[in-house]
Amino acid sequence: MEIILIRHTTPDIAKGICYGQSDINIRDSFLEEIKPILKEMPVNNENVTFYSSPLKRCAILAKELTTKITFDNRLKELNFGDWELKKWDEINRVDLDIWMNDFVNVPTKNGESYIDLHQRTTSFLKEVKQNKTKKAIIVTHAGVIRSIWSYINNIPLEKSFDLKLAYGAIIKLNLV
Repeated sequence: MEIILIRHTTPDIAKGICYGQSDINIRDSFLEEIKPILKEMPVNNENVTFYSSPLKRCAILAKELTTKITFDNRLKELNFGDWELKKWDEINRVDLDIWMNDFVNVPTKNGESYIDLHQRTTSFLKEVKQNKTKKAIIVTHAGVIRSIWSYINNIPLEKSFDLKLAYGAIIKLNLV
């Protein structure tokens, strides 16, 4: 099965703010940002299934690609809990350092760990595979894309951030 992962376009939020599952809107540059994405989309969507995170920054893009979308909460970005919508430099330094030293296993306060995100994304992926979909286009977030990329390529989660993802990035993978 071919999987096309698409990261949402630029969110309308200042740099330096933690915004995992916060429902942030997109920037006014959206129509320009989607042009390269649209060029990469299949001409015939007959054998394609579209999935998306329900968060606005993904849902708006997904709705530009198709009218038939399955929204799935497992495709949401990491839940940063109490850190949501706080400036990174305002988060308690000790708590941040503990998390940064083992972000795979350590959850944020009232949030989740990267392994939690990975478990929900791999659950989603296994379900999609069972549906015998030929091609899946998934509009989601950088954390989810890295998680799926590491799962398919058998790469340790702590190495998944080696994958650099710009807003609007497209990653094509094959799931066997």
